Amino acid sequence: MANVRNLKKDINYVLGDLIEAVYLYEMSTTGKPTDASNAVIDDAIKAFDNLIAKVNAKNVENKKAHFKQVHAELEQVANQLVEKINAL
Repeated sequence: MANVRNLKKDINYVLGDLIEAVYLYEMSTTGKPTDASNAVIDDAIKAFDNLIAKVNAKNVENKKAHFKQVHAELEQVANQLVEKINAL
């Protein structure tokens, strides 16, 4: 992990791209938001808030291990959201 700034950028870009994918799905199918697509967007926003809060935590003993765990959690959340998007 190079630094915290890159981790924050990764979180922002990955979850932002997933939200954009939901918007593209909405525009290409119904043209308006559905309850299912709104739920996926809400999940992405909650995940973003949760991950950024973990990155900004100050009371961490082993920062390197903590940031690796946050990065692994980002991958896990992103995979779950991709599965939800594919199920739309």
